[in-house]
Amino acid sequence: MSAILEAPVRRPRIDALPEYTEYQDGGCDLYPSCLTCPLPRCRYDDPGGAAAMLRTGRDASIVRLASRDGSTVDELAAMFGVSRRTVFRVLRAARANGDFLLRQSA
Repeated sequence: MSAILEAPVRRPRIDALPEYTEYQDGGCDLYPSCLTCPLPRCRYDDPGGAAAMLRTGRDASIVRLASRDGSTVDELAAMFGVSRRTVFRVLRAARANGDFLLRQSA
């Protein structure tokens, strides 16, 4: 007996043709449309979500104001609406990363 080997028939993938997929761009609570969102990454793809993205910008501003302008912890806490503890935590993390150097008084 001779066996005839047949190649398996490949079915097309249902996700292979995105142009045939109905996509409803509902956005999120930050922006009404994903396609016009200015964020570099989707808030749902980033660990920590939108809060982490906003915190990163806030923390960079705190470090910049503390190092460049010499703002006090109390001023920074009032300016950003956070506790003194949060400001200390941000500055400590920046020092650990080498992003923040204390100005030496002469």
